[in-house]
Amino acid sequence: MSNQDFYETLGIARSASEDDIKKAYRKLAMKYHPDRNPDNKDAEEKFKEIQKAYDILSDPQKKAAYDRFGHAGVDPNNMGGDGFGGFGGGFGGGASGFDFGDIFSQMFGAGGGGRQQSHQGADLQYQIDISLEEAAQGLKKQITIPTYEECDVCHGSGAKPGTSASTCRTCHGSGTVHVRQAIFQIQQTCPTCHGSGKEIKDPCHKCRGDGRVKATKTVEVNIPAGIDDGQRIRLSGEGEPGTNGAPPGDLYIHVGVKEHKVFQRDPNNPTDLHCELPISFPTAALGGEVEVPTLTGRVKMNIPAGTQNGKQLRVKGKGVKHLRSNQIGDLYCHVIVETPVNLTDRQKELLAEFDQISTGLDRSQTPRQRSFLDRLKEMFD
Repeated sequence: MSNQDFYETLGIARSASEDDIKKAYRKLAMKYHPDRNPDNKDAEEKFKEIQKAYDILSDPQKKAAYDRFGHAGVDPNNMGGDGFGGFGGGFGGGASGFDFGDIFSQMFGAGGGGRQQSHQGADLQYQIDISLEEAAQGLKKQITIPTYEECDVCHGSGAKPGTSASTCRTCHGSGTVHVRQAIFQIQQTCPTCHGSGKEIKDPCHKCRGDGRVKATKTVEVNIPAGIDDGQRIRLSGEGEPGTNGAPPGDLYIHVGVKEHKVFQRDPNNPTDLHCELPISFPTAALGGEVEVPTLTGRVKMNIPAGTQNGKQLRVKGKGVKHLRSNQIGDLYCHVIVETPVNLTDRQKELLAEFDQISTGLDRSQTPRQRSFLDRLKEMFD
C-alpha cells in the first residue's frame, strides 16, 4: 500500500463529515476518470488513489483504524478477511453506502441500456464595449453571435441525400458500451457513434455527418443603467444548442466601459463621478459662477469667495444611477486654481502691484501660508 495521505488525496480536513467526504470524492472522481482523460497515465493513477482514499474514509471502521494507526491500521497484510486490497465495503451499496454508478450516470448520461447521449449546449461569451454615457443611461443593443442550425442538405440526418444512417455496430443502437475498470464495470459513451446510437457510413458533404452547420443569430441585449466596467449579463438559453433534446447553454455578455475624457467613476461608489474644475485666481479669490460639465449637459455652479486649490465641490444628483435601485449618485468637482502663463506687460504690472500691496496681509487672509510658516518655525527654532 502506498503511503498517500487519504485526507490530503481528497483535499479534506480530518474533521470532514460523511457528506464532505462523499462530495469531495464525487468531484475528484468525475475530474480524473480515465474516460475523461484518455491516454493520460497521471490521471489514471490519480483516479486509483482517489478510489483507495474514499474506500477507507467512507467506511467508519476503516476510517477509525486509519485515524488511530495510520496505514498500518488498514494494511490488508495486517487484517484478516476484509482488507483494503479487496476493496471491502464495495461501491455498490456495501459498507460505504455509496452508489458508485450514480457518478457515471451524471458523467455520461447513462441510466440504462438504449438511452442515447444528450449534452447541454456550450455557454458562449461575448464582449461589449460601451461609453460612460451609455452605462449611465442604459441601452438596448443587438449583437450577432455564432450558433448552429439544421443542415439544409441532409435535413439533420447527417447522411448523404439518398442514404440513411444505420444502427451502430459497436453499441447496437444503445449509444453506450460497458467497460471493465478494475473490479467493477461501468457504462460509457460509445466511441463509434459518440452516443447517437447510429452510424453514418456515407456522411453529408456539407455538415460532414453532424446534421447541423455553423450559423449566426441576432440577439437583443438589454444593458441596464448603472452597469460598471467588468460586470456581465447572463442570457439564459442563448448559448449553443444542446444535442438530442438537451437544453441550450447560456450567453454571457461581458461589459467594458470605455475611459471618459472628463469623468472618472468612484471605485468605491460607482454611482459617484469625479472631474477636475480649473478656475482662475480672481474667481477663486472673489468667487463667481462657472459652468460645470455633466453627463447630461452643462449646469451652473457658484464658487465661494476664497476657494482654495484642491477644494471639492458637489453637484447633487449628477452622477450615475444605481444598478439595482433608483438612487442616483453625485458629481464631485475638484477645483484646480490655474496659474496664468504668457502674461502681457500690463498683467505683470498689475500682479506686481497686487503683490506689493499684499505684503503684511492679515493672518486670516492667507491661512494656509501662515500655517505653513508656523510649522517651519517649529522645526528650526
